[in-house]
Amino acid sequence: MSTTIPHPDLTQRPPRSSRVRLGGYALLPRMLDKGRAALAGKNGLYHYACPLDQRFLSFAGIDADELKAQIALGKGDGELLDWITENSTTKPSEWEIKQWTSYVENRVPGDVETKEYFTGMLAELSKTREDILTWPDLLDLDDYVTFGGKA
Repeated sequence: MSTTIPHPDLTQRPPRSSRVRLGGYALLPRMLDKGRAALAGKNGLYHYACPLDQRFLSFAGIDADELKAQIALGKGDGELLDWITENSTTKPSEWEIKQWTSYVENRVPGDVETKEYFTGMLAELSKTREDILTWPDLLDLDDYVTFGGKA
């Protein structure tokens, strides 16, 4: 077990993109960054086990507090993936993970209220970006602008 995994400082930089994968899972590396940062008190505006993280936790059949306890042990990404695979209550197969990740990476706002929220958030970040269509697009733009990028 590794005990030298650095805690990212999410007051200085964003977590990994929701598009980055670990074990085929989108969202997981981002959630691990937020968990590590929260344990170090360096999570800034980011929250571990937020509604986005809950999508992964539900699909993978993992309890947020149990995973956070594993993160606190200093485990690396590979070790955490092994723990998730062993402790999953849903045991998704490789094809299910691929299908779920594709859904997550291409997810767009569904109902009117959610579309209004999405559009309002986009308008705060940029008045000119016409290429921001999915939730991962919006998250990446938000991360970029939050840390000084110009949209």
